[in-house]
Amino acid sequence: MKLIIGLLTVLGCVFGGYILSHGQLAALFQPFELLIIAGGATGAFIIANPGKVIVAVMKGIPALLKGARYKKKNYMELLGLMYALFAKARKEGLMALEGDVDEPEQSEIFQQYPALLKNHHLIDFICDYLRLMVGGNMNAFEIEALMDVELETHHEEAHKPGAAVQAAADGLPAFGIVAAVMGVVITMSFISEPPEVLGAHIAAALVGTFLGILLAYGFAAPMASAMNEQSAEESKLFECAKVSILATLNGYTPQVAVEFGRKTLMSHVRPGFLELEEYVKQSK
Repeated sequence: MKLIIGLLTVLGCVFGGYILSHGQLAALFQPFELLIIAGGATGAFIIANPGKVIVAVMKGIPALLKGARYKKKNYMELLGLMYALFAKARKEGLMALEGDVDEPEQSEIFQQYPALLKNHHLIDFICDYLRLMVGGNMNAFEIEALMDVELETHHEEAHKPGAAVQAAADGLPAFGIVAAVMGVVITMSFISEPPEVLGAHIAAALVGTFLGILLAYGFAAPMASAMNEQSAEESKLFECAKVSILATLNGYTPQVAVEFGRKTLMSHVRPGFLELEEYVKQSK
């Protein structure tokens, strides 16, 4: 919804201001200029990016229509999941988690959080490091170093779709200039025509520059920023899980371990101390 409101605001203000200034919308209708700009930018986008990034962009843009992917509820559920796992390990021993981390889909603890189970990357991250705690002899420093390497790779991969759209946005004004130059070349063939004919062709050429800039800064660049923001929200899930796991590995109680994770969250999605305490008690 936020995406639609933003796009309608851009279109309404730009074209509304133009009409109020006694401009004619028909003069801006230049489908061939749009073909040059959008087609050229699309082709360059395909050349510049591997298939998996292109697919990720195609999935990421529609996802913007849903708004923020992760809300306070999602982070609360993650902290509740971590607390339940840590509490079981503290009560029954780390070996008791073996079945949970080997088959999370069959685990009673994980099944309490179906929304989190759908995030396979996050569940794999949690299970992999709990499995290392169960069966390995790595210390907290070694596990933290390994986590940092994995998270750096994940963040880089998650950032690529937004970076690809931003690169396309950076190129759109240049394609607008290409369309304008080609329009000027066409205009030169009408140099002997009356002023009204010549003026119409010059206006059409200038529309190319206008469209390139509008598509870049009114559409593509804001969508790239929104995609990067969504990837940053997901990164917070991983960071929260990481800090919580390291806290329990260092011997802190489940309640204190999830408090470490809570502190990593942004203020607008971070539950209060008592709020989280009440939530995990209800989740037992």
